[in-house]
Amino acid sequence: MNPIQYEIGDMVYAAEDILNDGGMPGIDEEEGLIAPAGMRGVVIQQGVAEMDKTQEIYLVQFENGPDGGLGLPVGCLPEELTQVEPVVA
Repeated sequence: MNPIQYEIGDMVYAAEDILNDGGMPGIDEEEGLIAPAGMRGVVIQQGVAEMDKTQEIYLVQFENGPDGGLGLPVGCLPEELTQVEPVVA
């Protein structure tokens, strides 16, 4: 198993658009966008996938809306996250 990349409390950014794969209640699967690439969030839990104990999963709450409040927790794979702050043009 790979070493843990992110710790609870780490600030992360969506490295790519995070889309609903059908497992996120309250998000229309057709619309599907949970967090656009570059959206900031915080790791609130870390673990491994039930069916593949070698696959890390991070539970992340992304900022949601203009007030910067945190949205519902989202399960993310390590490659969907980064700690590199996006450059705003």
